[in-house]
Amino acid sequence: MRKPVIPVKLGFEEASLRIALAAILPLRDVTDALRKTIKYNQIAASISEVGIIEPPVVVRDAREREKYHLLDGHLRVDILRTRGEHEVVCLIATDDEAFTYNRRVSRIAAIQEHKMILNAIKKGVSEERLARALNVNIDSIRHKRNLLVGICPEVADLLQDRHVPLNVFGELRRLKPIRQIEAAQAMIAMIRFSLSYAKGLVASTPDEFLVAKKRNKPRGLTTDQIAIMQRESENLDREFKVIEQRYGEDHLDLVVAIGYVGKLLSNARVVRHMAQQYPEILSEFQKHVEFNQAA
Repeated sequence: MRKPVIPVKLGFEEASLRIALAAILPLRDVTDALRKTIKYNQIAASISEVGIIEPPVVVRDAREREKYHLLDGHLRVDILRTRGEHEVVCLIATDDEAFTYNRRVSRIAAIQEHKMILNAIKKGVSEERLARALNVNIDSIRHKRNLLVGICPEVADLLQDRHVPLNVFGELRRLKPIRQIEAAQAMIAMIRFSLSYAKGLVASTPDEFLVAKKRNKPRGLTTDQIAIMQRESENLDREFKVIEQRYGEDHLDLVVAIGYVGKLLSNARVVRHMAQQYPEILSEFQKHVEFNQAA
């Protein structure tokens, strides 16, 4: 027997629509202070140079179908109004998700931006035009273009979706590939991608894993302190490998346990009994199940 096909509701109407700016109702004001920010001016420069790249997202008014509420793109729409434009192409959302929409937007990571710049250059866009479009110095474009020079492919894969400061890659270049991978894994495990943490990893690296054998001693650290950092780094590497080996088994146990708790909470009598006798435990069980369902 064939399983019935469950229709999937689309999040947006199939076709984008050119809408008059006067018909778009913002959900929040763009203040004068916001208009003076770097982000606002970067978007304004980009629109001036290459136009709107990402269409604003709107939803139709429930009563007046020719009116629209702006879910995402307040700065873009404000800039267009300031420029004297009268209409813009928008994506039409099928549900009013104004509360959650921005939480679903993934901000671009450094490596993703690097790849976008390389693609633009391959298509013939000059570095000067990219700098104008992003409202940044041309040296910044060149820095981002050369971001992965000296970085091994495995590290690029590990960090491609992470928001890593540009200067961290400069520190990673001081390491040999095998140590680069260990440093990237340590940053991911600790969820720490700061420049200071990267410098600490470099400082605690033995000379044989450095690209340049000779290095300046980090300011404020003695030889004994560097030796201690090296030992701690080695201990962290060993602990990371142990955790990595146990992760699969522990994760399976967690999935089974959460599944069992979820079945318990689907029984009304169990929930009623726990609410009367163990309300604190019930609350924690519900939090864990809801969290894993959301994930």
